[in-house]
Amino acid sequence: MLKDLVRDIPDFPKEGIVFKDITPLLQNPSSLKEIVDKFTERYANQKVDVIVGAEARGFLFGPAVAVNLNAGFVPVRKPGKLPYETASMTYELEYGTDTLEIHKDAIKAGDNVLMLDDLLATGGTMAASCKLVESLGGNITGCAFLIELNFLNGKDKLSKYDIFSLIQY
Repeated sequence: MLKDLVRDIPDFPKEGIVFKDITPLLQNPSSLKEIVDKFTERYANQKVDVIVGAEARGFLFGPAVAVNLNAGFVPVRKPGKLPYETASMTYELEYGTDTLEIHKDAIKAGDNVLMLDDLLATGGTMAASCKLVESLGGNITGCAFLIELNFLNGKDKLSKYDIFSLIQY
């Protein structure tokens, strides 16, 4: 079971937070294959042109699923990491703000875009990523996560999208 390989790291990155470490899942070939296969199966009958993954752990599964779905992969990154012209979105965090960027030519008007990340917590990063994609004319077909922390109500910020998660806490 995938959930059994998620390791809890107390007080990381700061006191009071229990970090969900997916490294053991990544180290296990059959678990890694199962994750990619489950995402692929979920979206195999939908038209997906592009998968967008947010920095940094959204990069882990996105390219493999994109290959399986015959789709492209586009990274959403922190400021200054992308070499071409970018569109950016600043969003609120619990303790301030953060900004994400995407290449302006990464999404074409009408592209069907699957958003994929490792974790849905408060939903801020994914909501900002979705707004970025939509600002470029993309159509969000769904938001997929390896792990969802239900108690943080991240779905509330993503209520207009189809949400799928493999593991829930």
